[in-house]
Amino acid sequence: MSVEVKDVMGHVAIAVHQEATFAEIVYAMRRYGVGAVTVIDADRRPVGVVSEDDLLLKETDTVRHSISIFESKRERQEHEKASATTAAQLMTSPAITVTPRTSVRDAARLMHDKKIMQLPVIDVMTGRIAGTLHRRDALRVFLRPADALERDIMAAIEEPDDFTLVIDQGVVTVGGRVASSSKAIQLVEAVKAVEGVIDVVSEVTHERDDIVVVPPLL
Repeated sequence: MSVEVKDVMGHVAIAVHQEATFAEIVYAMRRYGVGAVTVIDADRRPVGVVSEDDLLLKETDTVRHSISIFESKRERQEHEKASATTAAQLMTSPAITVTPRTSVRDAARLMHDKKIMQLPVIDVMTGRIAGTLHRRDALRVFLRPADALERDIMAAIEEPDDFTLVIDQGVVTVGGRVASSSKAIQLVEAVKAVEGVIDVVSEVTHERDDIVVVPPLL
């Protein structure tokens, strides 16, 4: 069974309104110990995100009142943010969001690919913010109890009665005997795919080797 965002998310919606001032954004980040806040509209729907990097432009960027024709789009945006004073001006939009039923695996991949530290969680029906998923929340899948891991592993493999499992702090040792070497590989890959498994040690033996190695063409 896939671990979903609702199983690990924080139910405190760390957000500010579009009219929030620079100082209010800094206060919210310090209060909750986060590196970004979601910006919401009057209906509590996420419209963007303000990160610490956005705020630091106020210190690191020398704001110019004239725009050079040689500036890139990114440089112009940074100059604009450096002179911004409200969340609506500072935010990166649109906000990247997930729902409570999103798998933690997909959410973690999204955070990694987009290089973001947290994701606003929205209610599917209303689109309103319902909580926040932080990277540390996603890492909680690796603290799953051994019995929960075993239950999901047994559900993932086709012939559970033929195998033995030993689970120690997320490391799964798989034993047993299968018909072919390809079957042994499939078994190990199925166990690795279970959320919360840190590593797999294979002690599975096979009756025949059905993997053909094709020599390279000369």
